[in-house]
Formats: sequence, structure tokens, C-alpha cells
Amino acid sequence: MSGIGVVLNPKSRRNLRDPAAAGRLARRLGDHGVLRSAGSIEELYRIAEDFRRLDIDVLAISGGDGTGHVTLTGFLDVYGGAMVPQVALLRGGTMNTVANSVGVRRGGPEGLLARLVQAYAMRSILPLAGVERRVMRIRAEGGRAHYGFLFGTGVVHGFLAEYYRHGNVTPWVATTTLARGIGSALVGGEMIRRMAAPFRGSVLLDDGTSWRERDYLTVAAGTIADIGLRFRPFHRFAERDGAFHLLGIRASPLAFVAELPRIHQCRPMRPGKADDALCARAVLTAPAAGGIEYMIDGDLHRADRSELELAIGPRVRLLVG
Repeated sequence: MSGIGVVLNPKSRRNLRDPAAAGRLARRLGDHGVLRSAGSIEELYRIAEDFRRLDIDVLAISGGDGTGHVTLTGFLDVYGGAMVPQVALLRGGTMNTVANSVGVRRGGPEGLLARLVQAYAMRSILPLAGVERRVMRIRAEGGRAHYGFLFGTGVVHGFLAEYYRHGNVTPWVATTTLARGIGSALVGGEMIRRMAAPFRGSVLLDDGTSWRERDYLTVAAGTIADIGLRFRPFHRFAERDGAFHLLGIRASPLAFVAELPRIHQCRPMRPGKADDALCARAVLTAPAAGGIEYMIDGDLHRADRSELELAIGPRVRLLVG
């Protein structure tokens, strides 16, 4: 059997508020594929094994960036070196940065799935439109690998932690959190000290050079341009195949605020504000006692060990039509 395989996260905020959503998606899907709910990592891996046996053509993910990151990690693990199915991001999460960055049309999961089913039925006449992007493989010392398009420490992690503290996570709350953070930076307030706690460490690049140990506002990387709210710091993401764009921002919080208009326009920051590299592998090292707090595609993680490896991962084809 081929077709569309839909993975739904029943524990997402959207689905907890609307438990009937799974039934509506199943009706939209009809006999063009199969829908599965993944309530745990173990269930996700069983679903990935099942979809591989069924030879699914399209993996449709109902959820935002976090659901996409976890789902792709599970499928890439199960598929090993084989190419995973084409991926359709059905949105539906509190953050849909990856979908926005690659050009997935706006809409809710049901409408996007209906369009996907229609396009899938017509694929012999009009091939499914998509773009290829690589993921990064992020692995803490002694831990398992995770895959994602975006990575960040320091203020990137701190902003999301502040955003998630409110519980009611919406684009409006994200925007107001950013505005409050900028205001706090202007007056040197408590919020920006909490949000912009730096990453202290060093970075070893794959060409043998290194960024010295110091406080970085963030060390962040991406294989897409956007990092959220239409800010696009990774302006070199497509410059070289097999590499991600890595930034080590050295500016103060206030100086970084002054760079935000340039970042919004996908322009490089002014000289002296950040270290910048294209690389296929980088190793972050922090003082052993502190560990490393970081973000992957909107999900917050913590490595208790002092070393974190970023490496370029496989290509993933993302449907955008």
C-alpha cells in the first residue's frame, strides 16, 4: 500500500482543546491513506515502522515545529539511511516557523490535508510541488541524536522559555513577549537579564578553527532562513550544500536589539556583532558544571554534559503546493 500517512499528536494544545479534530482529519483523508495518533515516543516509532512497511509516499504531520521535529527524528531513526517519505506540514501548532520559511500555504490542518489529498490524486498529471532542505543532527555527549532545522542556545532558548511561561502560547503572546523583552533591554530590566542569560563556552568548527570560550548572547544554527516571527538570521543557509549557517552572537542585548531590523530583512549583522560560519560539523563545549540549554525547532532541551555536537543531516523533501 502507498498513499498518505498522517501523524497526529493528541497531546498538542490544539488537539487537547479539540479532541474531535482527529476524526475530521480521518474523514478528509478518506481512502487515500492512514491516520495514526502518536501519544508517546514508543508509539511514534511503531508508527514509523508501520508506515515504512506500508511504503507510504507522503508523511503528513499535524502539528507545529515541535511535533515536526519529534516526528522527523523518529522517522529518520527508523528509516536509517533510506530517504524518508515526502513531508507535508499541516501546521496546527503554536509555532509553524519551518512551514512559513519554506513556503507552505496558510491554513489549518483540515484544509491543508484536503488540498494535499486533491494534489495527491492528480500527481500523475501534475507532480507534487516541494523543496528539499537538510536537517541538522544534534547530539549531546553520550545521548541520542535529534534532528531539526533550527538550533539555538542563550537568548534563543531564553526567549522561548519566557514565551512558554505564559501557558497561553499564541502568535500574539510571542509578539508581546518580544516587545516586552526589547523594552526590558532598553531599560536594563530584570526580564532581559532572565531572557538573555548567555551561553558561555567555545565552539570547534570542522575546518579546525575555533571560537574562543566567552559569553555568547547565543550560538545558533539553521538550515532555513527563519527563526520565528519572520526574523531571518540565517541568510547564508542555502549558500553551500551540505552545510548549515552557524552564528555566535557577541553583541550585548541592547546592541542586538539594534540589529533586529537587519535580521528581519535577512541581512547580515554589522561587523563585530557576531562570528559567522558555514560548516558541516561544529562542537559546542561548556563548563562541565553548567550543562547546555538549547532549542531545536521550538522544543527546549537540556544537556547535562559539557559537549554538544551539531552535524549536517540528510535531505528532507517538504511539500509546499
